[in-house]
Amino acid sequence: MLKAVFFDIDDTLFSTTEFAALARRAAIEALRTHGVRMSAEELLREFQEVVAEFSSNYPNHIDKLLLRLPREATAGVNPAVLVAAAVAAYHDAKGPHLRPFPDVLPALRRLAASPLFRGIITSGLPVKQAEKLLRLGVYPLLTPAAIFISDQIGISKPNPKLFLRACADCGLEPSECAYVGDHPANDIDPANEIGMVTVLARRNTRHSNEPARTAPRHIVADFTELLTLLSGEYRVNVPPA
Repeated sequence: MLKAVFFDIDDTLFSTTEFAALARRAAIEALRTHGVRMSAEELLREFQEVVAEFSSNYPNHIDKLLLRLPREATAGVNPAVLVAAAVAAYHDAKGPHLRPFPDVLPALRRLAASPLFRGIITSGLPVKQAEKLLRLGVYPLLTPAAIFISDQIGISKPNPKLFLRACADCGLEPSECAYVGDHPANDIDPANEIGMVTVLARRNTRHSNEPARTAPRHIVADFTELLTLLSGEYRVNVPPA
């Protein structure tokens, strides 16, 4: 009998890949508008290298990007202005572009009327991940005490201890919990290891076809299929739309 369903955030609730591409492009255009003399394509290639080398959670991507550019590309422009312009443009992109997949909010609204705990297990920086929940509009539909962010706990994916902590803190056995994620190795393998019901959300994003040690118990194309699965196979009382 399921008592909880936990979700990943990135590329499960929204397209991280699509948003990042749009936000980085906005930052690049802001740099060019404020005086950087390079093509957008050249700047974007350098930006992507910075992210690959320092990770997506590194807080000073633009500073590192400017250090890599030829001096003539930024001559005569205060670098603080360039950093501020690019960072502002990146964050401004969140308003129009940070949106959940179309099936997410309708499904979570129905789940919110069910008896299930509705939680999050995610890797990343606490404020950054929490901001996504707020901007995506999913936070009011979650169980507030069931949100687990790796950097608040000191354990990150794919360590199964992160998933064990979430179950234990909710007073649940892993076998009573489902986990829905898009990453076969980081989401499905560790949740399988501790006996959770694993559901791979095949969003056709960057991680969908990555290799893993184990297979998910279920595969869904979207959250509409997830609700059908929960109400049918696991007899969760999901109210009709």
